[in-house]
Amino acid sequence: MQRLYRKRIVLGVGGGIAAYKSAELVRRLRDQGAQVHVVMTRGGREFITPLTLQALSGHPVHLDLLDPAAEAAMGHIELAKWADLVLIAPATADLLARLAQGMADDLLTALVLATDAPVALAPAMNQAMWRDPATQANARTLAERGLRLFGPAEGSQACGDVGPGRMLEPAELAERAADCFAGGRLTGRHVLITAGPTREDIDPVRYISNHSSGKMGFALAEAAAEAGARVTLVSGPVHLPTPDRVERIDVISARDMLAACEAALPCDILIAAAAVADYRPQAVAPQKLKKSPDSDDGLILQLVRNPDILATLAQRADRPFSVGFAAETENLREYALRKLKTKNLDLIVANDVATPGIGFNSEENAVSVIDRAQRETRFARTGKGKIARQLIAFIADRFDQA
Repeated sequence: MQRLYRKRIVLGVGGGIAAYKSAELVRRLRDQGAQVHVVMTRGGREFITPLTLQALSGHPVHLDLLDPAAEAAMGHIELAKWADLVLIAPATADLLARLAQGMADDLLTALVLATDAPVALAPAMNQAMWRDPATQANARTLAERGLRLFGPAEGSQACGDVGPGRMLEPAELAERAADCFAGGRLTGRHVLITAGPTREDIDPVRYISNHSSGKMGFALAEAAAEAGARVTLVSGPVHLPTPDRVERIDVISARDMLAACEAALPCDILIAAAAVADYRPQAVAPQKLKKSPDSDDGLILQLVRNPDILATLAQRADRPFSVGFAAETENLREYALRKLKTKNLDLIVANDVATPGIGFNSEENAVSVIDRAQRETRFARTGKGKIARQLIAFIADRFDQA
């Protein structure tokens, strides 16, 4: 099982002799399917060349705080938003001290302050430096702030000393990095997720649909599976691979999707991320409709309402914990609150699809989650995979409190 598959990892390389192990670490992470971007401190470049890590990672190595090649020359912000995990290996005594003080005097330390991704540190230094009270205090401070410490190990050191301070081996660091994504928050739970568009036939060659790509729903399915859930994904027509450990049911129309969801019940949590067509043609033409060569008149289609899948499932006596999506182009909060109430939901995810670069067919998203008490929690713009993991953690918390 590749728990790091498609995960975005920023690997920070500090200025210690253990930096030679970073090359092997990059390879191990990529073997597990991770995407890796490397950030090097000035000291790290003295021990291993950026070219080596560029060749192994497949990406240019990031060196400067203000990068002219980066968007708006703000490379640390771009990387901070991109990362699913920031792993610093080796993390020297100097790096621990600067991070504990909240300094941002180079790209790596600025990135740590700017990211909301988990940050893990693999200490590597002389045994006396590790045992020094100042280093121990810095390590405690960082751990109390939620940064994870991987190691150090004990053994012989490059200087000839023996004791604690060795950086963990790359294989173990890759395993611990994978553990960061194995939360198990939903172990034993059944999560039903809808995704993608629906299609409503007009005739044998035409249909009514929308711009949904299904990416958000599929990312949620992957995140729920990572959290230990048994996941059933009911998807409209999309061109996406099925996430690992997810049962996928393909459907076409809104009525197909409702039937598939009802057949998948019972479930503990329902997340309705699909963009379901509200209307369908009253009658489907048996043959392709032709325009009249003798008339410029338009074509009139009589439409009827489709069943409301989310409202139907959320009104059941055995209703699951129900989460809806409101993809709107205006009056986002107003319309989201209306859906929350009328559909009898526990949470609604409000998504402003009028904002360029997020929502339909994009790789990024930015959403707000509103609960029954009208409390709103915002999730800043970032990749859909990262947003999905944040949403699943949030939904798991609220499910446990329900």
